[in-house]
Amino acid sequence: MSSGTDGEPRIEPLREEDWDESLRGLLRVSPGGLQRPLNIFTTLARHPLLFRRFMGFGGALLDGRLTGRQRELVILRTAHLCRSEYEWAQHVILGRSVGLEDDEIEAVRGDIDAAGSDELEKLMLLAADEMHSQNTVSDATWAALAARLDDASLIELVMLVGQYHLVAMTIRTLRIALEGP
Repeated sequence: MSSGTDGEPRIEPLREEDWDESLRGLLRVSPGGLQRPLNIFTTLARHPLLFRRFMGFGGALLDGRLTGRQRELVILRTAHLCRSEYEWAQHVILGRSVGLEDDEIEAVRGDIDAAGSDELEKLMLLAADEMHSQNTVSDATWAALAARLDDASLIELVMLVGQYHLVAMTIRTLRIALEGP
């Protein structure tokens, strides 16, 4: 997978000595905490208002109606489709934390029939594919999803894919570097 982040970051992460108390508090609740906040967060922190709103929206999606497993499968599929090495790497870790096995994670890069453990997961991955390629979900896929999910979960699924397209484009365009060892 090409990261799309080859080359120097276009905007450097905000250095810790430049964090104000409000930002310090926000970074404390981000994955990695104060010991090692992720580069995406310290880069986006250069626009404090957008960063705060981004964290609120992203947090709502990470603690929504979809199961952790469903969420991480969809995010991983979206990261793969968008060729976002950064997002892939971060969500492999999160996927494992919600019980995804390495073979399930790797299967997300391939044929949908080999990914997901049940029909609903496969439909969610198909919806991610359709939104990526067509910017919408086909009527057939929508009907199959709507038979299994309530309205709020359907909205969350669509917004989850959209959010991680935004994240992938931001990471790739700003050339946010993967964290080192």
